[in-house]
Amino acid sequence: MEKGKVYLVGAGPGDPELLTIKAARLIAAADVIVHDGLVDDAVIALCNADARFISVAKQRSRHSVPQEGINAILVREANAGNLVVRLKGGDPFIFGRGGEEAEACQAAGVAVEAIPGVSAALGCAAEAMLPLTHRDAASAVQLCRWTVQGPD
Repeated sequence: MEKGKVYLVGAGPGDPELLTIKAARLIAAADVIVHDGLVDDAVIALCNADARFISVAKQRSRHSVPQEGINAILVREANAGNLVVRLKGGDPFIFGRGGEEAEACQAAGVAVEAIPGVSAALGCAAEAMLPLTHRDAASAVQLCRWTVQGPD
């Protein structure tokens, strides 16, 4: 866990026990946590209490901080030598704009790493005990056929 680096961390579907070990270690050690509104309070409770928390919660058509501002925060905080966790509900690269944030960090010469989270598609199926594949019923799963309109 390096200082002066941004970690794009997926918080998963909300249950803190579904965090990866690496995600749990990072949120416990972070100097700065930039979090969205989809992160469950139970996950926030595991974060370093001494960290500086920056909420960048978004709602449809109402963004508290525009994406360019979030990118700037990540770069600024990493350049100040902080261990920065961008904590996102679900997975950072599924409707999480993690790709844009990673590109902004890379363009600014800031080290960035993505830590995946359990996506809602997988988490909901597991909670309902619905296997997405099964030897007798489904030999493949295709998530890309779903059409979901993003907030913009």
